[in-house]
Amino acid sequence: MTPKRPIGAGAFPKAVESPAPTPPDPDALYAALDLGTNSCRMLIAQPKGSGFHVVDSFSKSVQLGSGLERTGRLSRASMARTIQALRICQQKIKRNKVRRMRLVATEACRRAKNAREFIRQVKRETGLSLEIIMPEEEARLAVISCAPLVSTKTEQLLVVDIGGGSTELVWIDLSSVPRRDRPAAIMRLHAGFHPPESPFPAAKVVDWISVPLGVATLRDQFADVEDDAARFALMSWYFEENLAEFTPYHAMQSREHFQIVGTSGTVTTVAASHLGLKRYDRTKVDGLRMTSDQIDKVIRNYLELGPTGRRCDPRIGEDRQALIMSGAAILQALLRCWPTDRLSVADRGLREGLLYAQMSADGVLEDGPF
Repeated sequence: MTPKRPIGAGAFPKAVESPAPTPPDPDALYAALDLGTNSCRMLIAQPKGSGFHVVDSFSKSVQLGSGLERTGRLSRASMARTIQALRICQQKIKRNKVRRMRLVATEACRRAKNAREFIRQVKRETGLSLEIIMPEEEARLAVISCAPLVSTKTEQLLVVDIGGGSTELVWIDLSSVPRRDRPAAIMRLHAGFHPPESPFPAAKVVDWISVPLGVATLRDQFADVEDDAARFALMSWYFEENLAEFTPYHAMQSREHFQIVGTSGTVTTVAASHLGLKRYDRTKVDGLRMTSDQIDKVIRNYLELGPTGRRCDPRIGEDRQALIMSGAAILQALLRCWPTDRLSVADRGLREGLLYAQMSADGVLEDGPF
């Protein structure tokens, strides 16, 4: 006998509708765009506590500085690629109705003879107003983006931002700042490396430098060297030579209270390789601390892989295989100059610094631990 079919069997379950997310208030949104020598990246975010919540983002390798080392000019092809990416950014800004924003360009536009012409073309074709910032501001923005990663035990801090066209290094003395106030003291540098007198404990900027060598420009300097290992060694020593004028506390820092924070695609890629990630995961990389031995091991593996092996590595890929070696050469030079037991990895940089600076200036961030 055929069993009776239960009432309701096979019927579609009643749909459970989750409430649509409330769109963010445009008045609470901020945009930050970083147009570098290699990449165009943007974040749209709203303040949340002592930080911010990302609403939308964009990142693309545009290679704006391609050929700049040879000609001193931005090429038509690189400008066209970049403007195409900037159109997408403009659409995201318009869609989110963002009114507060800073859109900046760095080393490639600082160096190119036709940069002003390019900035005007961007305005004409996308409506976006790009601002070329100076190296000191670029360094300062990189520093404040890393404030949440600074240990309260740190007394001497070196922040390193390895870009496509330049590398910024900033040495900060926090020894006179109470431990719990150290991240906040760094955040207050958004007003300048030498801010006016304040009742708050101040982070002292001992020295800073902007070296006009980044992953793209350093690679281009030694593009004619065919041997992979020889090219890597030459790039590393050449970068170290360019650090000759930057030697604060060169032989004095205590490892126990000294921290290096590295922010760049190079540092995050090395971290992802160390962790053996098949897919990049920012939550595992940002804030990771690596020993110098672990970094050396990853770099040795890159050299053993060679160009072909690096192209096939999912953490590096076709576009970045040459750039990762110039970045690794910079990283190795830094660890030779300032031996340390730990390097803190920061998956953050200019965009985050731009957001923190805008929000701090407007007083919309809460005080507290970052």
